[in-house]
Amino acid sequence: MTGILADAVALIHLAFIIFVTIGGFLALRWPRVAWVHLPAVLWGAMLEFCGWICPLTPLENTLRTAGGGSGYESGFIDRYVMPMIYPNGLTRGMQMALGVAIIAVNLVVYGAVIRRRSGSPRPGS
Repeated sequence: MTGILADAVALIHLAFIIFVTIGGFLALRWPRVAWVHLPAVLWGAMLEFCGWICPLTPLENTLRTAGGGSGYESGFIDRYVMPMIYPNGLTRGMQMALGVAIIAVNLVVYGAVIRRRSGSPRPGS
């Protein structure tokens, strides 16, 4: 059972990373998503800039170990995502670049959200 929970945490972790990275596009359709997305972006960027480990990583490790499996020492991105993109592993420079990319993508998307919201008349006005 704990192995299933660990897998669920890993999937939630991946979903969160995807949401942080491209969730701003949801705000183009549903602007209220920004109230959840912007804090998630700030958290994701802080993790990258400060080199912190996301709390989901130790939770997943604890569940895997409790289920008889083995945990891992690196972060979630280094363990699952980076090997697909950068086979040599996550470096501090890469983390900084990911943090900048998160912010840059979202600045562009939220610029479009703001232009769309301010450029179109509001219903009932």
